[in-house]
Amino acid sequence: MQPRRPEGFDGLGYRGAAYGADYQLGFPARSLSSSGDLSQHWVTTPPDIPGSRNLHWGDKTPVYGGDGSLPPAGLGEESSGGREQLNRFAGFGIGLASLFTENVLAHPCIVLRRQCQVNYHARNYQLSPFSIVNIMYNFTKTQGPRALWKGMGSTFIVQGITLGTEGIISECTPLPREVTHKFNPKHIAGHLLLKGLVYAIATPFYSASLIETVQSEIIHDNPGILDCLKEGIGRIVGLGVPHSKRLLPILVITFPTVLHGVLHYIISSVVQKCVLFIIKKKAPPRDSTDRPNIVQNTLDDYFPELIANFAASLCADVMLYPLETVLHRLHIQGTRTIIDNTDLGHEVVPINTQYEGMRDCMNSINREEGILGFYKGFGAVVVQYTLHMAVLQITKIIYTSLSRNTS
Repeated sequence: MQPRRPEGFDGLGYRGAAYGADYQLGFPARSLSSSGDLSQHWVTTPPDIPGSRNLHWGDKTPVYGGDGSLPPAGLGEESSGGREQLNRFAGFGIGLASLFTENVLAHPCIVLRRQCQVNYHARNYQLSPFSIVNIMYNFTKTQGPRALWKGMGSTFIVQGITLGTEGIISECTPLPREVTHKFNPKHIAGHLLLKGLVYAIATPFYSASLIETVQSEIIHDNPGILDCLKEGIGRIVGLGVPHSKRLLPILVITFPTVLHGVLHYIISSVVQKCVLFIIKKKAPPRDSTDRPNIVQNTLDDYFPELIANFAASLCADVMLYPLETVLHRLHIQGTRTIIDNTDLGHEVVPINTQYEGMRDCMNSINREEGILGFYKGFGAVVVQYTLHMAVLQITKIIYTSLSRNTS
């Protein structure tokens, strides 16, 4: 029977027909016929067993455990691998909690927020988070919980289109996808131009996603997965679901969409950098003499970025909320969309606005609904970011407890 040894097991260096490996190691070549010597010095234990070694002439297997000496390096490698796995698990858990909060848990707030923004009939502006919670309860009671998560699939499609378009344009053009730390006006201008082109291409698909988000479930069947793509392409070529004559051309709504997207990106990026700078400046330096704690170090690395992203998104949404209200009303006009009555939580109301453009929409809202008309549904923003902060704090508490247990 042939001995079963790994392919990478070299023994004394007798691998192949030549014995050059022995001379490279400083050992004289020996004949394979000296079986007595080989039986004494050739360790045939496979190296995947903890504590085993590929010994050469004069080497001895290290002994540990009885005299207080250190264990073999193999066990240290296993513990190092365990720390790496724990580090990956900690980072994955923190990122997953943030991703779940931003895209799943916050979606009902986005649905209510958009419905209130486009409902110019509404007498209750839903500025308080308590009124928003009451409306959510009424919607769930009359239409079921699914009504609060409508259009979530289309939002992921729009995000995918945005990321894919940005990658394709950055690869085919000299426009940079990321901004370096050095301040270069030409570099920043090219980066913002790339963002503007991406938002312009995603405009028709954003309109289709907005319609799926705000339309009532009472009189509309569940949309298909690819309906957002079909509606977006139909909006470009002028085909698909029939629209009224009040429908604004795609070029008219492209400018406010690009303006809102670029401003939101600039504000969020600036706030994120400022918050990260403040957090890192106030953070105490790590003491290299202390025992390393993988979970705590991961929490210190990832959590400031989550806090910075949270603050950046909150500031951008609050500052650009009036522009977002105008943008959504321009997108929804002429699409024959029927939304839920946000005053009662049941019944439906049609959308039959007649805005001529961005300036006319702003003047009409200010004249007919007042300044607070730009902030309809603002209570949903308060609920959304309250939930987001609660999830971040719970995640921090969990990982702080794990760090104490592992320390």
